[in-house]
Amino acid sequence: MIKVILLGAGNVAYHLAIAMEKSENIDFIQRYRRSSHRDELFPLDIPVTNDLDLLKEADIYLLAINDDSIKGFTEKFPDLNGLLVHTSGSAPLTDLNPANRRAVMYPLQTFTIDRLIDFSKISLALEAESETDYILLEKFARLLSLHVFNLNSEQRKQLHMAAVFANNFTNYMYLTAQEICLENQIDFDVIKPLILETAEKIMDLDPIEAQTGPAKRQDDKILQEHLSLLTGEKKNIYQLLSKAISDRYK
Repeated sequence: MIKVILLGAGNVAYHLAIAMEKSENIDFIQRYRRSSHRDELFPLDIPVTNDLDLLKEADIYLLAINDDSIKGFTEKFPDLNGLLVHTSGSAPLTDLNPANRRAVMYPLQTFTIDRLIDFSKISLALEAESETDYILLEKFARLLSLHVFNLNSEQRKQLHMAAVFANNFTNYMYLTAQEICLENQIDFDVIKPLILETAEKIMDLDPIEAQTGPAKRQDDKILQEHLSLLTGEKKNIYQLLSKAISDRYK
């Protein structure tokens, strides 16, 4: 059994807590948080503290807090023997206090409190300073997920940026599409099967092969028609993305 203490109360911490509680080989012994406003969402049988000096001894201290807080928070971390692991995609391993054994386990997924996720399908990017600590971290990660990868801090930063394109920017495009539908009295549900097929197609085809649409076909007539219907930010985005697609496929 791997003894783990979770530090944090946000979306990532919540999903990690649920996944760890389900594992028969993880001993989830304690949770740290600064305030109690979300306690009812977390497993209620796990002991909770808001005092770092009251942390128990554990194999892994799993830190799921805001990226900008990692460095300052761990400078105040007590002198404990376990492996200190942050879960950020963009913060380097060196943001952790060098007085501790340091590692990273970045779950590549979008998390919300009210949507449960099968954690076994999430990609976990791992990094540790020593081979011994990496072996422990990998053993822990494989108790949570089937998809475990060894990436250094620079690779992980690039992966996080790729995820912004694949997820955050894509979701903003969904929002834009929804606004266009609503402005024209069209139910957004009409477009959801297309969104689903676009995502599923990437499971079988490379993105370069999956691209369709007027920009790829160099269909200037349709492009100009669409631009005539748009104004402001939407028009600028349409022009920018259409040019990028067109240039790629010329």
